[in-house]
Amino acid sequence: MWKAIVAGLFAGFIAGIAMTVMMLLLACFGVATPLVIIGDRLSVFISPGPFLSLMGKVGGYNHLKQLGVGSTIIGQLLVAATAGAVFGLMTWRRAGRCAMLLTTSIFVALPTIVAAIVLWPVLGTSYVGLPIDAGRLVTLIGFALSVFVFERTLVASFQFLVGPKIQREDQEFTPTIGRRAFVLSAIGVAVAGGGVALARKLYRVATFSYDGTQYKGRIVQPITPNDLFYCVTKNVVDPRVDVRLWHLEVNGLVRNRATWRFQDLLGFPPIEQETTLMCISNGLDAGLISNALWKGLPLRDLLDQAAPFSSAARVRFHGVDNYVDTIPLEKAMDPTTLLAYEMNGVRLPHRHGYPLRLIVPGYFGEKHVKWLTRIEVTDPNAKGFYETQGWGPDFITPTRSRIDVPDHESWFSLGQLNSPIEVKGIAYGGDRGISRVELSFDDGKTWNDAEIHYTGGDLAWSLWKMHAGWTPTGPGDYVIAVRATDGEGDVQEWEPDRSPFSGVTGFHKIVVYIAA
Repeated sequence: MWKAIVAGLFAGFIAGIAMTVMMLLLACFGVATPLVIIGDRLSVFISPGPFLSLMGKVGGYNHLKQLGVGSTIIGQLLVAATAGAVFGLMTWRRAGRCAMLLTTSIFVALPTIVAAIVLWPVLGTSYVGLPIDAGRLVTLIGFALSVFVFERTLVASFQFLVGPKIQREDQEFTPTIGRRAFVLSAIGVAVAGGGVALARKLYRVATFSYDGTQYKGRIVQPITPNDLFYCVTKNVVDPRVDVRLWHLEVNGLVRNRATWRFQDLLGFPPIEQETTLMCISNGLDAGLISNALWKGLPLRDLLDQAAPFSSAARVRFHGVDNYVDTIPLEKAMDPTTLLAYEMNGVRLPHRHGYPLRLIVPGYFGEKHVKWLTRIEVTDPNAKGFYETQGWGPDFITPTRSRIDVPDHESWFSLGQLNSPIEVKGIAYGGDRGISRVELSFDDGKTWNDAEIHYTGGDLAWSLWKMHAGWTPTGPGDYVIAVRATDGEGDVQEWEPDRSPFSGVTGFHKIVVYIAA
């Protein structure tokens, strides 16, 4: 019996390698697999506090995603080896006879059914832009194919190890391990090598190189270049949508459901709009904020045709990557809420949501759903990906400002200063604009007006600078702070009652050291 279990364990491990390689191969063709989507399924059950703590312990979101995929692969191989041991035990008890119908039922049909039940909310993920229902079917077929590869490899490997002779039930089961195990190991190593090559290919196109891109410092321009625009994504691999496969659905609590192709949307009168986006986790000194000129059509153009029912209260947006978020119906009907297909004069870059994304002025970046494929009008209880995780409840951006120059803890010598010190930065008031920016050089005791030298309008940030620069009155340690007043006259402030998961508030401060 124990020899059968050991042989099954070894065969299961080899079959697990083959299954993993199959999943990696499918991923190269844009098919979602459990290697990636299981993280999406589990992350909504982790509240923001522990989630951020875990991120900090592993070194950031990118490292957390890498750890998640690596752990999934290791766990998958361990489960595969265990399943192989079970198969070995089954074969020993049945004296070497284990019909294909039985093995496919246990190792193909059963895992596929379990996957469909457990992963159903994320099965619609498609990295080539298939509609959600089609993506769900393709993902499930891909998983079934992967476990079928596992089952066939498991059976073939086990039979190769034990040899063609079937033992009688009253005889000792003695699998022939040794030379055949060595050959099987060599095959396993070769297959694993192919898997490593596929993994490297996927790593090169993964989001690790740009996820977390920040935009701050001396390089800040009024309009952020597309390749420098801040980027945050939950995905290990972002979609590269084939617009020929893609369409946009409008459904839910509406009288007129509709499906739109990309060319259909280009037929609506377009508008251009400068709008700033900021991540909900952007720190006071961080650069998860950028500004762009977006071109598209107002969302209400589609919603008016859909004719929402009176019971409708929110709109839920689905991306092809299975990302989901919601906004109030009233905000969706605002003429500044856009379905954008161009960014700074060119088509949307893939990482920023090609072919279509949502732009919701005044709301944090998580609401601006990328790779949009479904617009669902819903009741008041609908929630999105991060809402379900526990972010919020307030997603309206508070007034913020930041000092970009000089750097925190900069050193200057009065004797070597040939000109005033440059002081500049940004201010952002959501969809309320910015009317005033003030600077303090004594940690908030007194304030001086700064010059707003660029304003992008009510929906975008403003760039400010200290007119004629700053000349320190003498040596010392200066705490410089900045505050902004939005277009409605409300002054930036720290909000002690605001949830820490609704975006931080307060003043950005830096320390500058001035020597004699």
